[in-house]
Amino acid sequence: MDSQTAVGNQTAPDASTKGKLKPNSLGVLGILFFVLSAQAPLTGVAGAVPLSVALGNGPGAPATYVAAGVITLLFSVGFVAMGRHVVNAGAFYTYIGKGLGRHVGTGSAGVALFAYCAIQAAMYGLYGATVSGLLAHHTGVDVPWWVCVLVTMAIVQVLGASGIEMGAKVLAVFVLAEFSILSAFALVTFVQGGGPEGLGFSQSFSPGAALDGAPGVALMFSVASMIGFEATAIYGEEAREPRRTVPRATYLAVALVTGFFAFASWMLISAYGASSATAAAGKALESGDSTAFVFAPIADQFGTWVNDVLPILLATSLFAGILAFHNSANRYLFSLSRDGLLPQRLTSINRHHSPGVAGLVQTAVAVLLVIPFALADKDPVLTLFSWGSGVAVLGIMLLYFLTSVSVIAFFRRERLDARPWNTLIAPALGALGIVGAIWLIVENFTTLIGGEQSTAVWLELTVPAVLVAGVIAARLTRGKAAVVNSDMR
Repeated sequence: MDSQTAVGNQTAPDASTKGKLKPNSLGVLGILFFVLSAQAPLTGVAGAVPLSVALGNGPGAPATYVAAGVITLLFSVGFVAMGRHVVNAGAFYTYIGKGLGRHVGTGSAGVALFAYCAIQAAMYGLYGATVSGLLAHHTGVDVPWWVCVLVTMAIVQVLGASGIEMGAKVLAVFVLAEFSILSAFALVTFVQGGGPEGLGFSQSFSPGAALDGAPGVALMFSVASMIGFEATAIYGEEAREPRRTVPRATYLAVALVTGFFAFASWMLISAYGASSATAAAGKALESGDSTAFVFAPIADQFGTWVNDVLPILLATSLFAGILAFHNSANRYLFSLSRDGLLPQRLTSINRHHSPGVAGLVQTAVAVLLVIPFALADKDPVLTLFSWGSGVAVLGIMLLYFLTSVSVIAFFRRERLDARPWNTLIAPALGALGIVGAIWLIVENFTTLIGGEQSTAVWLELTVPAVLVAGVIAARLTRGKAAVVNSDMR
């Protein structure tokens, strides 16, 4: 198949499946479940909110989720405008290549793969520790965390190869479960008028509350919680009417995630009382179990049975995120192979219309990232999870910035969309917000990874190193297709 016709094209259902993903497989809700799974709502709330409250701006943490949502929404305007003209499983890679050239596009593909594989490996670390703890608690059997991870990798590989519809159904169950219990707690708390100090709206959303303490740290964790919504474009080739479905899924994902995190964190703070929330979050961190800050008020609301259910939902939340990032990464491998930048074998599609070989390669990469930490007997949470999360957040934010600049360059050159808000103003404002977020991430990177300054510096340098390596690889690669010459519809 000529990869120039593959990029940006929709394929007929009865066409040869060589090098083509299955079209018309996902609607708005199907794509939305993949996005929400990547963001792992329970993991985000239980992991990030205690840190934002204890180390950031205290009861003003919910306001930073709104700020992060505004930045993401501004970015999304240009992202969606680009998506109406470019439909490709490469998403960031293709968009950046269209606007800034093949070399930068290829470099960004390396960063995207690196970030998605890093965040998946990070989730495996936390997942392995969580499942190992659950098995020890409920069965008394001490299973090493890495054994749980290797077994799960096999399951993820099977589900990823079973077709996009199967993955969407599995993720829907897990996402609805974690969303339901958190939403139920937040709604009940709200209807009851909040905790001992009432709802405390002004204590969480006023400008003074938002800027109190260390708002940069809170914003950093809030931005990290938003990562994953860009997967809407990755599934464009498999979506029904992608030029309508992808924009709807993108805006819906941003609005839903922003509202969810802001509302859930507000009700958690309200449950403690704004004056007591910071101390409670700090106490949870000192105990070594930050999730206690989130789980305790939910158990108070619904009963102690929640203490048994929530850790299980945390494990399924992580599993859903792992599967979502597996699908994202293997579609990047597929797209790069189709464009001649990786071995052609990775374009192989199995009988379920999934990139089977690319999925196997992605699973192999996950094994290679996890095994060294197991062999070195490192703590999977303090090292694998924190390090992988840190570099992934930094990498994705760099991709957001490059994409915003690419949108402006693309539409200034191609003149396909004359709307200044969509193609210039919003992307430029989004780029400025993203630059600010990147600065905050770099400034607080040691806090983000929970490690030493020297470790933070080395991890930070990996992201630009991967970008440069990708640019050099593009110069040396004579692929049969180039992103900038791909056909668009």
